[in-house]
Amino acid sequence: MDTQIPDIPLNVDLENLNQTCRAGLVERLGIHYIYVGTARAEATMPVDERTCQPFGILHGGASMALAETIAGVGSLSNIAADEHAVGQQVSVNHVSAATKGDTVHAVATLVHRGRSSHVWHVDITSQSTGKLVCTAQVLYCILKK
Repeated sequence: MDTQIPDIPLNVDLENLNQTCRAGLVERLGIHYIYVGTARAEATMPVDERTCQPFGILHGGASMALAETIAGVGSLSNIAADEHAVGQQVSVNHVSAATKGDTVHAVATLVHRGRSSHVWHVDITSQSTGKLVCTAQVLYCILKK
């Protein structure tokens, strides 16, 4: 990872950001933003009936959605008003299980900030065990509106 990219905390009204995402996938999965900076973003997601597979463990697709969502809000914090960021690729490795009743915590770290693309590394951990549940790399394409 490029450790030369400084993280500047943004003066983002997190409650307003969470409210803005109502009525979409973010709300349906219970994703809650807790930090947004220029090179790092964080969110939590419950492991419950909305995000579990039938065996009571976190569904891999929910992890992928969380990874792309948190990287996306990070990219949005790095683009101009005449641009938008769209997900182009998500590569995920599921490392361990999070079980129903847990909450997972995602931390997205900016690896590359280019003119036309951003690359994010996302680690998702279990809040109850501290174990790494999922690790992902997310590529965002930056387009002119």
